[in-house]
Amino acid sequence: MNNPIIFLIAHERSVLEALHRDIHKRFGNDYRILCESEPNSALAKLNMWATERELLALIIADQRMPEMSGVDFLVEAHKLHPAAKRILLVERDYTRANPSVPAMMLGQIDYHLVKPWFPEYGLYPAVSEFLAAWESSRDDGFCMFKIVGPKQNARAHEIRDLLTRFYTPYKYYSKDSEEGRSLLNETGLDGSRSPIVIRHDGRILVEPTNSDIIEAIGGGTQLNEKVYDVAIIGAGPAGLAAAVYAASEGFETVVIEKQISGGQAGTSSRIRNFPGFTCAIGGNDFANRTCEQAWLFGANMVFAQEVTGITSDGHIHTVHVADGREITPKTVVITTGVTWRRLGIPRLESLIGTGVFYGAAGSEAKAMQGQSVCIVGAGNSAGQAASHLAKYASSVTMLVRGDSLAKSMSEYLITEIRETPNIHVRLGVELVDGEGEGKLEAVLIKDRTTKKIERIPTTTLFVLIGAEPKTDWLVNVVARNRQGYILTGQDALENKGGRHKWPLKRPPLSLETSTPGIFAAGDVRFRSVKRVASAVGEGSIVVQHLHQYFAELNHPVIV
Repeated sequence: MNNPIIFLIAHERSVLEALHRDIHKRFGNDYRILCESEPNSALAKLNMWATERELLALIIADQRMPEMSGVDFLVEAHKLHPAAKRILLVERDYTRANPSVPAMMLGQIDYHLVKPWFPEYGLYPAVSEFLAAWESSRDDGFCMFKIVGPKQNARAHEIRDLLTRFYTPYKYYSKDSEEGRSLLNETGLDGSRSPIVIRHDGRILVEPTNSDIIEAIGGGTQLNEKVYDVAIIGAGPAGLAAAVYAASEGFETVVIEKQISGGQAGTSSRIRNFPGFTCAIGGNDFANRTCEQAWLFGANMVFAQEVTGITSDGHIHTVHVADGREITPKTVVITTGVTWRRLGIPRLESLIGTGVFYGAAGSEAKAMQGQSVCIVGAGNSAGQAASHLAKYASSVTMLVRGDSLAKSMSEYLITEIRETPNIHVRLGVELVDGEGEGKLEAVLIKDRTTKKIERIPTTTLFVLIGAEPKTDWLVNVVARNRQGYILTGQDALENKGGRHKWPLKRPPLSLETSTPGIFAAGDVRFRSVKRVASAVGEGSIVVQHLHQYFAELNHPVIV
């Protein structure tokens, strides 16, 4: 089979020759580097390659061309090769509007490069990243796990979602398919107990737990008996940032997460407003990078373990885990974030994992090819999910209770949704019920003005209707507000009517709860800003509070 293609198009010969030279130098062994100087001729080649099913990995197009702009060319190229990544080559000119800004906002390009480029600094990192993303999206790439199970199965969905968020390549086969039956024959199993997970080295897991899967990937699920300086409960952005900074500054650190790293951010298809990532970063990619960073600094990462309670006696804190184990860290940082608010509609709740999904469910996106999809929600997460799913689904319908998206969604996402032809926004409607036995077949919505009920056929419903903290397990530990958010700093001090009184003469630190030595950061904290960068900031700031707290323990002058 021929190597995949990197296609370069620029009208200026000097630009095209320089670009070809630099790209070929680094990527020529693994890819065919092909060039064209005229857009119409280039489109003819793209059409021919689409007919011949050639693999096109990346297109780099110069914006300045006489027959057609680079943006317009990449829009047409995407119709022929929708999986190929697209980079626009632009001039650096601060006096003119940058064409890549609206193009990226509208999903017409994936990234831009500025002329003149610097190969080692700008060109190679960007191209490497997009080629890696393209390779990971291919069905014929390395597969760490093969999964065999029912076509519609909630537990199979949970396993696929876990592997997707762990950035682990897998393939899923219905046990009734030819491939599924072949794998069952190879393993000597009849499929009566499923899902069945087969690792690349032949190890077989039948009806595996999350712990089984995580351990098969190489992750940790067991607490050890070390004496920790800090226990971080929750591995979302705030918890991971706290782990990186705490471990890097010498604290013995353990992170305990009831699922896997990433939190809600880990389900986001792309985070475009995170500083430093001009071409966005996938939520699971962010989570895995930060988790690896914390581990490299020495943090003990423990997944699939739920903390059920904390008891405190003075400066001694005991963290209790669901499997009966416990540890006594010197400090605790609670970063459990928030969870998706539930619909509370019995029929739809019974179809979770078989057509109904809470969160963006990145593992299901490719399976939406050619299908009609509905999304409930009007926040940024719903907008990101709609934009991502629209690349696969034939149509995406957003069901919105309010009369506008502007109240809860960023402008760049509203613009992108408006310009995406297969996304349809239904304002002023309420989801009231669903139809289907064993799998979703339709949803029923009610117009909030006319009260008219409408049936919308769909096989998949993604629910992103806001979130709430799950902190009932902290009822006797720290002060919370009525919604369950943890009070910190001045709010914890002023909690005069509550059961938790601040016991020290000094005021609590800004991220300290009503119990000295227990801190909270990220979305679970009252008054937090619900943004990934803000959560990361709080996670890093809390480590400075740990230093102050330990200094106080060593020199108790204000207690």
